[in-house]
Amino acid sequence: MVYVDERVIFYGLQVFSCRWFVWLSFNEGESEKLKRLASSNSLDFLGYIVDLDLGEICDSLMGTGNSAKVEFRTMLRVLLAHYSKAEPVKRAGKLVRFANLPGGHAYERAFLQRTVQPIADVFGDKPEVLVEAAKRLNGRVLAYGDFSVEIPALPRIPLVIILWRANEFPASATILYDESASNYLPTEDLASLGELTTARLIQALTSA
Repeated sequence: MVYVDERVIFYGLQVFSCRWFVWLSFNEGESEKLKRLASSNSLDFLGYIVDLDLGEICDSLMGTGNSAKVEFRTMLRVLLAHYSKAEPVKRAGKLVRFANLPGGHAYERAFLQRTVQPIADVFGDKPEVLVEAAKRLNGRVLAYGDFSVEIPALPRIPLVIILWRANEFPASATILYDESASNYLPTEDLASLGELTTARLIQALTSA
């Protein structure tokens, strides 16, 4: 079922016209827990804006250009359902590689192929474009590597992406999590969240 309602949305410093789609269904407990984690009645992350009362979602990267679908909706629904079960904790302030998350070694190869390598492939020749794409997802610039950004993949789950530009060697990248991330999602879901973040960064670049 799709319900289309064009509205003017404020996302970060951006203002755009967007269409909403009714498809996310939360039970009352999930909705209230997500509100607590987001400290708001809406959940803003990776260019998505989810109305937690109505179950409506807006994709700021699509605007009105494509009203037929919201991509990654199955992944989003699973991630948010699992995320709603978490209790808020303080940010650890310690960055860890995916392999150092609980059980991360089991998913590391797929994580590197699906999440990390595409960053190097797409942004390695023009790493400054990574910064512009990250800003569209409310990211901020850091000082690691040649270029680095921190992106709020979900409220309380920041991802740090570090990129080394291509020169005599191919471009390379790494993605780091705050150590507290495991409190919010199991490692398999954190892999999916990383993959989604990479996909949204690339989408932010191509839809600019």
